[in-house]
Amino acid sequence: MKTRPLILFLFAFFAISGVSSCEKETVLPESDWPAEIKTYIETHFSDLAILQVVKDKDGTKTTYEVRLEGGFVLEFNRKMEVIEIEGLDRLPDSVIPAKILDYINQNFPANYIIEWELEGKNQEVKLDNKLEIQFDMSGEFLRIDG
Repeated sequence: MKTRPLILFLFAFFAISGVSSCEKETVLPESDWPAEIKTYIETHFSDLAILQVVKDKDGTKTTYEVRLEGGFVLEFNRKMEVIEIEGLDRLPDSVIPAKILDYINQNFPANYIIEWELEGKNQEVKLDNKLEIQFDMSGEFLRIDG
């Protein structure tokens, strides 16, 4: 009966090893950067150069992480839709949905957005004062997370 825990342990070990082996990150050469990503960067971050594009395959999920000059990091899903933008400084207004931008400008005029993210069925922004604010997909205010 003492072999049963060992068998369970080995099964769990190999199951976890199999799952983690599905993860694969690849730094893409400039010639392989998706056109949609280049267009998005040219539209919203035209004065910043792309430093690196990393394709991340995790099972059936594929994302692209894009690092720009100035400390900006963007993440795109496999449909080439931006799902997260982080910065060390103010994000361009053009990347923030208008309704969310209006809410922030009206309620937090002394602050600016340094992060935007799609989070499940909601959107979240982080302000320069580290305050996190959640909105629904249509840009309606939901709550302040602190």
